[in-house]
Amino acid sequence: MKTSLRFNNAVQKLYNAFHNHTLHPEDCKQCAVGNILNNQDFWKHLSDDHGSLTLNYVGLVNQKLGKRFNGFTPLELLQLERTFLKGCGYQLPLHHKNHKPKNPTHPDTLFNGLQAVVSYMCKLDNIPDIMDCSSLFKFKSEKTSMRSLQTIE
Repeated sequence: MKTSLRFNNAVQKLYNAFHNHTLHPEDCKQCAVGNILNNQDFWKHLSDDHGSLTLNYVGLVNQKLGKRFNGFTPLELLQLERTFLKGCGYQLPLHHKNHKPKNPTHPDTLFNGLQAVVSYMCKLDNIPDIMDCSSLFKFKSEKTSMRSLQTIE
């Protein structure tokens, strides 16, 4: 399957972050977008709320100028982050009063977020969705294992 350079680079960075334990949904430098953007947090100034799809003035200017960051538009970056947070189990926008996972850095939580992000990136690049993300990240979820056992019984 032929994929874009931005897709390959993003997946490689997310793969490394997951396996190096440097992926954290609540840290703008270590979340999905933070890792895709080389652990920088400038992207947080594109919106007023973490997890929102509403571009603020800075985000709108960059979007209208056609600016891309590692191949992604400002709106695509916000959607990637929103997808990651929702996949991890957060209620959005990110706020101390909204629901969040008990252990945001648990491998199963992060893996669920990564599956959602990879699926979204496939849609962005018009490539077939990667059905078995566990092989891509070399990770076997405890939940997936339990579902397989229940199916066999």
